[in-house]
Amino acid sequence: MSYPDPPPPPPGSYGGGGTPYGNGPSQGGMREHPRGTTILILGILSIVCCGLFTGIPAIAMGRSATAEIDARPHEYSNAGTVKAGYICGIIGTALSVLGLLLWIVVAVLGVASSSAAGF
Repeated sequence: MSYPDPPPPPPGSYGGGGTPYGNGPSQGGMREHPRGTTILILGILSIVCCGLFTGIPAIAMGRSATAEIDARPHEYSNAGTVKAGYICGIIGTALSVLGLLLWIVVAVLGVASSSAAGF
């Protein structure tokens, strides 16, 4: 009995890789940087509520992860996530520093005005 076309490949070999999503890391495929999600969460938290406490780690981790990704660009697939967390960390840190400076200016002006009024 002859077939007009070759038989289909057996189940599990579609996509050519060992994982259900294509090539896995052992076969030269791309994988996510292990700290990508952490950097993004720290960066977002620095804008929303934690400021310097999470912004500075997001910047430091983002810079090192970006260097690792740039050294091996075909190995990691989440460079955008790392970059977004890094940028959010910079924005959150800058806003925290501006808020701290504003708080200091208001406190100094409050002390100066109360001492000028004779209190």
